[in-house]
Amino acid sequence: MKERELVIVGGGPAGMAAALAAHKKGVKDILLLERDQFLGGILNQCIHPGFGLHYYKADLTGPEFANRLIKEIKATREIEVSPRSFAVKLTGDKIITYLKPGKMEIVKARALIMATGCRERTREMVHVAGTRPAGVFPAGLAQKLINIEGLLPGREVVIIGSGDIGLIMARRFTLEGAGVKAVVEIEAKSRGLVRNVVQCLEDFNIPLYFRHRVARIHGRDRVEKVTVENTENGETFDLTCDTVLVSVGLIPENELVEMAGVKLDPATNSPISQSVNLCSIPGLFICGNSYKVYDLVDSVARDSEKAGEMAAEYLK
Repeated sequence: MKERELVIVGGGPAGMAAALAAHKKGVKDILLLERDQFLGGILNQCIHPGFGLHYYKADLTGPEFANRLIKEIKATREIEVSPRSFAVKLTGDKIITYLKPGKMEIVKARALIMATGCRERTREMVHVAGTRPAGVFPAGLAQKLINIEGLLPGREVVIIGSGDIGLIMARRFTLEGAGVKAVVEIEAKSRGLVRNVVQCLEDFNIPLYFRHRVARIHGRDRVEKVTVENTENGETFDLTCDTVLVSVGLIPENELVEMAGVKLDPATNSPISQSVNLCSIPGLFICGNSYKVYDLVDSVARDSEKAGEMAAEYLK
């Protein structure tokens, strides 16, 4: 078992910003674990602009934002990046077990930063009735299929929830020639950024139904239609479609820190502690979307720098 000064789990914007901040504060032995083959995390599939307006004072796409951090990581020549490394176990004394192609590694960290991000809430979590045909996707997965894999998941789309990813995918599907029948939001207002409502829906004349829900999905082999219900008066109508995207929020991925003994809020899956410095496990820090769900990547990077600085201070 190897011992490292600082280990960071997650190579998205949070993990990279934390690594750079710790390095600037004098930490030289840094291991950055990333389960994908590239650094960047979710930014790699976010090819639309709107990133970096606050952090870099520039209007960037997701990959452009990520690339700036990656260049800084490489320029240090001291931050070791381990791609395709999937952390599977964490103990309370900061021993991490991770898998990489062909082997399993165990490392003990003097200080540890968890920047593991979020996963999407699913159809089952919002209790949409009906059959289980093909064509139901989390919005982020659909984004990856189009922007990374070059695949178009469907031609006629209904989107459940007005989260930012769902709004952005409404525009993306439209630009690819698909028809977006509607975005259906159970609340009285959108949970996404105002700019995304305007640029992704209003500019393309895509209907947004507030106080409505998708009550049922129909179809045997493939989605055929959905039934939409007005939550105030119970009236319903059907929308024919072959694809349903679910954009109903994100869940911080904190199962590893829970395994290590950190208490999580069952409602949010976030640490109950009010600080990124989790005093129950000295030297363990959480940052980015695994600490709380952010609207802007600029805020993720800014706040994650604080985690890196706190880790450096802990190591002194």
